[in-house]
Amino acid sequence: MKRETMPYFSVIVPVYNRPDEVQDFLESLSGQTSKDFEVVLVEDGSTVLCDKAVEKYKSQMEIQYYYKENEGRSIARNYGIERARGEYFIFFDSDCVIPPVYFETVKNELDKSYVDCFGGPDAAHESFTDVQKAINYSMTSFLTTGGIRGGKMQLEKFTPRTFNMGFSRKVYEKVGGFREMFSEDIDMSTRIKRAQFSIRLIRPAYVYHKRRTNLKLFCRQIYVFGMSRISLYLLYPDSLKIVHLLPSVFVVGSLVMIIGAFFCPYALLPLLLYLFAIFFVSWILNKNIKIAALSVVTSVIQLGGYGLGFLKALFLKVILGRGRNEAEEIQIRKGK
Repeated sequence: MKRETMPYFSVIVPVYNRPDEVQDFLESLSGQTSKDFEVVLVEDGSTVLCDKAVEKYKSQMEIQYYYKENEGRSIARNYGIERARGEYFIFFDSDCVIPPVYFETVKNELDKSYVDCFGGPDAAHESFTDVQKAINYSMTSFLTTGGIRGGKMQLEKFTPRTFNMGFSRKVYEKVGGFREMFSEDIDMSTRIKRAQFSIRLIRPAYVYHKRRTNLKLFCRQIYVFGMSRISLYLLYPDSLKIVHLLPSVFVVGSLVMIIGAFFCPYALLPLLLYLFAIFFVSWILNKNIKIAALSVVTSVIQLGGYGLGFLKALFLKVILGRGRNEAEEIQIRKGK
């Protein structure tokens, strides 16, 4: 579908071998109450293309569809920005499902109180699997440091993430695009803040984020998140907050309590009470005992994986003084 006027929003999404996700993503966009947007899909070296999904929906919305060699998500996003026609760029992950009033909500919020950059939270759709709902809980609960991602209880000042983030063309012209590195969205948000642009959380502009579909992939993703925090610290020393240390405290504290249990059976009591709190709160929120039990597992993975990645990177990059390995970061991120 082609329009005579320029769209206000350009939706930019990098894709790597995710045709089923893109199908669901485009289906959700087709039902938007506001159609003032274009979609820019960039296949980042995919071997399994989403061209059939694009063909299916191109009559219902304006879609620009590109293929490029695999260089990483940030380069793919920048590739899309360079070809986008809108005045405001919106970034989603390909595994997001967008509620019908998303663009109407964002436009109304920007009309009432304009900002050059915003972010929104994520949620779990009722159709998600129990594992996905448990992962969503562990990634958004204040009990697991998930409040930093836009939850109702904030553990640190909100920072937009690229699963649900937008900024103006003016920001891009002054700050530039994404850098191919760990936690490129936090890096981008930091550069936007330092350029004195206004940023805020638009809480009603949430998306349904599928995340990983199995625990092994989730563990790997979280481990990389932990490593990336040290990379950000090396770039921005003042960005490291107490909340970022908590997963490492969990790892070290759990190890101490497990060892202590060989000498005193009550040594594990604090850990057990904490895990029960995770179970209980998830049970109340999800109203499902299986999801609550899985939430304990995903929370341990989230805290443990992040903490181990953080401690490893701290030892190698800071204590041993090796610093950032940009080539390694780019290689790890390819095909994600």
